[in-house]
Amino acid sequence: MSRIGKKSVELVNGVSASVSGQTIEVKGPKGTRSFTATDDVTITVDGDAVSVTPRGSSKRARQQWGMTRSMIANLVQGVTEGFKKELEISGVGYRATMQGNVLKLALGYSHDVNFAIPDGVTITAPKQTEIVIEGVDQQLVGQVAANIREWRAPEPYKGKGIRYKGEYIFRKEGKKK
Repeated sequence: MSRIGKKSVELVNGVSASVSGQTIEVKGPKGTRSFTATDDVTITVDGDAVSVTPRGSSKRARQQWGMTRSMIANLVQGVTEGFKKELEISGVGYRATMQGNVLKLALGYSHDVNFAIPDGVTITAPKQTEIVIEGVDQQLVGQVAANIREWRAPEPYKGKGIRYKGEYIFRKEGKKK
């Protein structure tokens, strides 16, 4: 029995869900999101709750049971609260600024890095050393944050680079004479 799959997903006020076949569509104050489940599970909407049950007892059906329930919970959270990733920039001369729909990063290269913001995500730079990424799609928010971090990942000697807020960077000792 899946401990996650057994729980139903509660729909808060202002959120509605509709199922057509294996596709569930969730509408909320921040937008509309949909997810198509595999044929191994059955999705039902009972008033203000969405429940997922497996079709059969195969290993794949049990795997899809918990995963589908988690995906639906993420849809509900995305259309109500949204998802947020925060990045910190550390290093001399490293900074981020917004110019229209482009994030401009100065990361020690001979040129500035221009990062075009994809649809469905909003990026703000409240300080020159902070980047905040927000959106309704958890996967997209995380991927955009990873793409920005990829330009200058934190290095272990001085800790310079772009890191997630609160991320611990394992530091190494430098050369000794």
